[in-house]
Amino acid sequence: MARDKYHQEFKAALESDGWRVTDDPLYLKTGRIPVMIDLGAERIIIAEKGNEKIAVEIKTFSNLSFITAFYEAIGKYIVYRKALELNQDARPLYLAIPEGIFKDFDEEPLVLSVFADEHVRVIIYNPAAKTIVQWIT
Repeated sequence: MARDKYHQEFKAALESDGWRVTDDPLYLKTGRIPVMIDLGAERIIIAEKGNEKIAVEIKTFSNLSFITAFYEAIGKYIVYRKALELNQDARPLYLAIPEGIFKDFDEEPLVLSVFADEHVRVIIYNPAAKTIVQWIT
């Protein structure tokens, strides 16, 4: 499986934010079709005495064509979200996007409309600093 350019940087950012990566990648199978989401992680919540789990697809939008990279990211997001549902895995799916890339398109009407219609959860991160900048749910 080919990893995104900032896979390790995002993983370090997630761990710095208090998450423990449990799956790299998170492997699911629905029927005969295997699905591999970039990361599965959990965080122990002391106040509630439980575990919070997430799945994350990391995208860098490094394709020369933004729209092609956008198609791929949204397509994977929709398929992975459905695979989690079919596997009765209730963890929410997030799309991890580098801060600089997100700033380039965070006011684009098409992007905002698709994110809203598809209920895309986003984690914005800084790959150089290996930090999480913002969670959008």
